[in-house]
Amino acid sequence: MEKLKINLVIAGRTYPLSVNSNIEEEGMRKAAANINQLISKYEKNYAVSDKQDVLAMCALQYAAQLEIKLQNNTEGESSEKVNELISLIDLHLSTY
Repeated sequence: MEKLKINLVIAGRTYPLSVNSNIEEEGMRKAAANINQLISKYEKNYAVSDKQDVLAMCALQYAAQLEIKLQNNTEGESSEKVNELISLIDLHLSTY
């Protein structure tokens, strides 16, 4: 598969990238747009003069969101397994 060459602008800088598909390109473009929106929000709402600080805050927010989702998924999987075990125990006890 031939790689697509794209340019993304994040925080006023252009980053050339190679992506594998149109779907990956769309995802990268949406991510860059979301980052730029978050940068604008931080710059408007907080007295931040350094782009590096703003980018660090964006990275922290997205990493925290990912961690929370991963924890929720793990908890969901754990509760599903507990429910499966309870069902198996109930089934086993009902045969006696």
